[in-house]
Amino acid sequence: MASISSLGIGSGLDLNGLLNQLHDAERSKLEPIKQQIETQQVKISAYGELKGALSGFQSANEALNDAALFQGLSTSVNGDAVQAAAGPEASPGQYAIEVEQLATAGSLATQRVESLDAELNDADAMLELAFADNSLDHGVAIAADSTLEDVRDAINADAEAAVTASIVNDGEGYRLALMSQETGEQAAIVDANFATVAAQVTLEDEAVLQEGRDARFEVNGIAVASADNQVDDAIQGVALSLQGTGSSILTVEPDTDSIRQAVADFVESYNELKDTAGKLTAFNGQDGEAGELIGDSAVRGIESRLRSDLASVIEGSDHAMLADLGIALRVDGTLELDETKLEAALAQDPGEVGAFFAGESATDGMAGRLDATLEQLLDSNGALEGAIGGAENRIDSLNERYTRTEQSIDTTIARYQTQFGQLDGMLAQMNQTSAYLTQQLSHLPGQGEGGAGML
Repeated sequence: MASISSLGIGSGLDLNGLLNQLHDAERSKLEPIKQQIETQQVKISAYGELKGALSGFQSANEALNDAALFQGLSTSVNGDAVQAAAGPEASPGQYAIEVEQLATAGSLATQRVESLDAELNDADAMLELAFADNSLDHGVAIAADSTLEDVRDAINADAEAAVTASIVNDGEGYRLALMSQETGEQAAIVDANFATVAAQVTLEDEAVLQEGRDARFEVNGIAVASADNQVDDAIQGVALSLQGTGSSILTVEPDTDSIRQAVADFVESYNELKDTAGKLTAFNGQDGEAGELIGDSAVRGIESRLRSDLASVIEGSDHAMLADLGIALRVDGTLELDETKLEAALAQDPGEVGAFFAGESATDGMAGRLDATLEQLLDSNGALEGAIGGAENRIDSLNERYTRTEQSIDTTIARYQTQFGQLDGMLAQMNQTSAYLTQQLSHLPGQGEGGAGML
């Protein structure tokens, strides 16, 4: 409120300062409301932190609710001849692989040309490319007066040419080098009528041909040929990448590493959720500080439901409880993972571990049960969103109360100002009257210097 500088002029009193003090006193009524609003805002922030931790646990839990996780296979290779990756159709097993030769692309270097600037043909011509697989044979149109670079560019611009063209300087001249785009014997280029198209070639030179080859290797003694070094059909469900000649031992086995990591993430994310809830509901007696959500019923409800699910028994699996897999529920509510016990369960049968977590359907296993609970807790109508909505409604109500109180204060101060103005005027009038009477009394007989002689 702006100070009223005219108050007190008539009376000589500090009515303006008094009014400001009354204003400050009235405004102090707003502080408790502001503190309550801040408390609710802190609660909303705390609920958001808890929601983030709950969502993190939900993500980790969803990974365990995927049956494909427990059916996955991994590959390991001893030796440098191949690399491998297993797909869903692969079967566990061990394979001895002997690579005799890699697949290569056929190439053809044409007869030599002395200058890059020389025009090779004085009329339009057709460069005929021939392949081992004659279905690939193709003619490339060469415009009149083309140089060797023009021929190269024409080939590379032709999407059906099935070769890549470049120019090689062999020290005596320039050759057009054609490389098949695909590896293998059938995709190899075997001939080209370059000497017919280009009049400027050195006729005594011959084209240099390098035949394309198929990859040849053995899998457990069985001979296999492939036009490509990427082989997807030699071993069912396994993609092989031939790296070089030599021997390798390929092992395909259940991918227990991914399962182990998913379980560890599950335990870690739950403990992070528990730590977050503990921090938000804790009371530090030494410092006298309380967590933002101490005593909050929504947090207690969330912890209770999750603890109930974690302690429940799962039917239809060799493992009935989390403890059977080495996951123990501590006294403080956190989880502890015994990696040795989990490793033993995975070594015995990863499928049974999957039956415990994922079950036969999305809701049968432990992870499915938890997922249903987490969906409810994080739903727009769930306990957490309900608590956040309650705090937001409380803030709205407090804001309305703040506005009403502020308006009431303004009305009160305005009334005080009017009353003080009236008081100031009345006192000013009284002062004037007092001054007038004093003046008049001073002129009465006996009030002057000679008044004493009358006595």
